[in-house]
Amino acid sequence: MKKAKQVLAMIGVILLVALYLGTLVLAILGKDFFPMFMAALATTLVLPGILWLYTLMEKSRKEKKEKN
Repeated sequence: MKKAKQVLAMIGVILLVALYLGTLVLAILGKDFFPMFMAALATTLVLPGILWLYTLMEKSRKEKKEKN
């Protein structure tokens, strides 16, 4: 289980870095890429929240399992 958590965390970090770089590149490219820039920006803001919710749910599930 610990190994799976580490792999998922690394995938999350790689995704975030790729999104940050993609957002930066799209911002530099200009007006022609504005819709893609906004999508990348929204994803950059939403993905950490989704990852945080996933860890919160996993922690809650683990606590319930240990309680029973």
